[in-house]
Amino acid sequence: MKKTLLLLGGALLSVSGMFAQGAKNIRINEVLTNNTASVVDEYGSREAWIELENTSFTTYNIRGMYFTTDRSVLDPQMSVPERIKRMSVIPSGDPRTQIGGRQHLVFFCNSNPAQGKLHLSLPMPISEPVWLALYNGNATELIDSVSIPALVADQSYARHASGWSVKSADNVTPGIENFIKTDETKDAKLKRDDPHGFGITLLAMGIVFFCLAVLFVFFWLFGLIMRHIDTARKVVNTQPIKAVTKTVEVTHDLAHATGNLLQDGLKTKGIDKEVYIAVISLALKQYQDDVHDVESGIITIKSKETDWSYEYTQMTHFHDPLQPQDHTAPVIPTTPDMR
Repeated sequence: MKKTLLLLGGALLSVSGMFAQGAKNIRINEVLTNNTASVVDEYGSREAWIELENTSFTTYNIRGMYFTTDRSVLDPQMSVPERIKRMSVIPSGDPRTQIGGRQHLVFFCNSNPAQGKLHLSLPMPISEPVWLALYNGNATELIDSVSIPALVADQSYARHASGWSVKSADNVTPGIENFIKTDETKDAKLKRDDPHGFGITLLAMGIVFFCLAVLFVFFWLFGLIMRHIDTARKVVNTQPIKAVTKTVEVTHDLAHATGNLLQDGLKTKGIDKEVYIAVISLALKQYQDDVHDVESGIITIKSKETDWSYEYTQMTHFHDPLQPQDHTAPVIPTTPDMR
């Protein structure tokens, strides 16, 4: 249980640390206390305004943060509810409070919050010195503060690389960078925007890791494809298609049977095997239809008397002459004196 509580406490501290670190990137960038010819709000009114800047390269939501011009909130003994009473909260519900990286946002002071989310009831003295502070959402952590001198009409107090300075009415830049030099080189602008090199370092590391990720995905897909190709080759070499295998087996059996018939002494002498097999089949069919033996395993041969039987006995001297019984049978001479 104790370990769980410790882990939970550590997680909360780390998360709060991350939010605090993000809030530190929000800072007061420019303030105008006496607006007679500067920015006009949605209702056509000219009011004092405060410009915030997100110095990081990531978006941060500033809703719930507080503005104050009351120095009494610096008293560490003051309770949070009492401190909140002396502050003006940045309301939620407006997408513009999501300040993008290196972007700016303008709030109107001495205004009515009912007129819009960017209108604050924060009291801003005109042409008098004033202290302005920005607090985190807990109303105890001071994010940024500045002491603004007395300004004449339409002058602003703006931050620059080496500190703060008063800008004339024709150089006021609400919603954009405070100092823009048209003849400034890219290297000088980069050095001004990122004096410590953190931004360019993160950018370079991001590009390197992105390239490594792309290479990893490419080689992973290439290896996957090659493994599939190798598996397909193994399947083709070791497991032929069943239909082809069956056809080969049947063809082999027919060839073997035909070869056995030929090896038994039956020669086709140029006759096609199909014709040869058909002739044998017809012969067997004719034998089955013409000769029928009653006894199993016994072949019956019936003799038939013809005139050729008599002539055969008279044509050879190896047989005794056979006297024909039929008086019409021809007489063939068998002695040398035949004429």
